Amino acid sequence: MRSRRFCLSCLVLTSLIAAGPAEEVLAGQRISGPVEASAIRVIDGDTVLVDATPWPNQHVTTYVRLRGIDAPELKSRCPETRDAAERAHSALEELVASSATLSLSNISGDKYFGRVVASLELEDGRDASSILLDEGLVDPYQGGRKKTAFCP
Repeated sequence: MRSRRFCLSCLVLTSLIAAGPAEEVLAGQRISGPVEASAIRVIDGDTVLVDATPWPNQHVTTYVRLRGIDAPELKSRCPETRDAAERAHSALEELVASSATLSLSNISGDKYFGRVVASLELEDGRDASSILLDEGLVDPYQGGRKKTAFCP
């Protein structure tokens, strides 16, 4: 029964984020937010599992892909890429660990079921994607084909 409620909660948030109010569906299927969240764990340099609170006393667990960035892949065959991925992962872990609450905005569905794309604002108001970009740990990403990493 508990797993059915969890699945239902995920479907509800995914539906809300993907659909939103009728006006937002027409404007690109985005929810402006903010939606308060807390980090459960960092998956990699551009994805965080969060407990989001879209309404009072309602919690939904979902994966959030950070909008506008692409981190190196942790499972790359290239040792240099894996090292870069670990640095991005560690940096994002430090950022979210320093914030008791996070804020999601500019939320939309992702091409992968069960994940959303959103801007992630830290408790101090800084944007996590911007920090990772400024530190040179991730690449900008606006959709389309990702950069292909080559091993030297």
